[in-house]
Amino acid sequence: MATTTAAPGTAAAAAKAHSTNRKWAVGLLIAVVVIFLLYSQILPNAPADVQTFFRRWLSVSAVNEAVLWVVFALGLNIVVGYAGLLDLGYVAFWALGGYVAGWIMSPFASSMYKSWGGLKLSILGHPPAIEGLDTGIHVNFWLVLPIAGLFCALWGLIIGAPTLRLKSDYLALVTLGFGEIIPQILRNGERIGPNGVFNLSNGDKGISPVDPIPTWPVSYIPGVPDELALKASDLPYKFLVYCLLAAFTIFVSLRIREGRLGRAWLAIREDELAASMMGVPLMKTKLSAYAVGAFAGGLGGVAFATHVGGVFASRFDFAISITLLAMVVLGGMGNVWGVTIGALALAWINSTGLEQVGQQINSSFGTDIDFPSYQFLLFGLILILMMLFRREGLLPETRTRQVLQEPERGDLESVGADLEGEPV
Repeated sequence: MATTTAAPGTAAAAAKAHSTNRKWAVGLLIAVVVIFLLYSQILPNAPADVQTFFRRWLSVSAVNEAVLWVVFALGLNIVVGYAGLLDLGYVAFWALGGYVAGWIMSPFASSMYKSWGGLKLSILGHPPAIEGLDTGIHVNFWLVLPIAGLFCALWGLIIGAPTLRLKSDYLALVTLGFGEIIPQILRNGERIGPNGVFNLSNGDKGISPVDPIPTWPVSYIPGVPDELALKASDLPYKFLVYCLLAAFTIFVSLRIREGRLGRAWLAIREDELAASMMGVPLMKTKLSAYAVGAFAGGLGGVAFATHVGGVFASRFDFAISITLLAMVVLGGMGNVWGVTIGALALAWINSTGLEQVGQQINSSFGTDIDFPSYQFLLFGLILILMMLFRREGLLPETRTRQVLQEPERGDLESVGADLEGEPV
């Protein structure tokens, strides 16, 4: 009976990749444990000046938000980094996931139709103990996550279908259009239908509050609250929940890349024509990239709604899509760990880093510059420098690094001409 064995080079590369993934996973796990203990056990008992330092430079709320940015960036990395499909409208999935939480994790459903004033439905959820707000639909957070993910995956298919024949700039323009249309519908969705009877999104007022995150059965552990709301003492435990979602997204990203579907995405990214000639179904493969990336956006959207206590249409602007794309490009397009580090770094800069560094510069040089107002100017400069000196990203994928570091064809031809001109 014949047996097949992997090529030694391929087996060695796979073993090296698995070893690298294990090291990164262990390192991030240690970081998660240290951060949780820091904010839940150490800082509450630390001196006031130490607490003030961390509150200014790295608050637990900023850390939680940075972890959620990782989820979104990894979802976009599947579309852009794996499949090579430039998406400038990823914020739409963030918004849709958040509004799914607003629709079925809050009292809002009672006001969707004016005749629904007494609607009350609870599915393993706990209506808020607020008088007058105990109606609506209240589905358990852990059930809402897959619901929102599947809902966004469906919209990923709907958005991806019209773009299958488009490439590069044209694809980016179409996704940009969808990314602007959906948030605009949500911003203006307070009065829809005859006489404005249907309220889709509550307009600019948003949907608030959303239900807290239940912790059963972990709540039986001493010290763990029954539910995670917006209280400061709950934030370290929310950090663990968001890290769990990020770990799930990382695991899926790594596993799917090694499978048949991931290899098909990489083939399309490298050469779409060659991939189709080798039997890769372009329509099915591209749509699957949109769906999987959108699923991650739905998970993050629900988690972000619990982070801010609601969902607000004004938050979902075009700048979010650009920031996510910058995280993917700067971290290392196609590299899960690079994108993770890029997302954490840029999220920290956006939240507290830029402001605190600016204050230090102003106090040192006696200036009065509002550094956060120059956020996108600095991002632009960083992107320009990265494209000039390290266009493959901070932690690039091996294949991407090899392609981008190859000399241009003109350089090769000139070298060849020089060699031909040398005397023997």
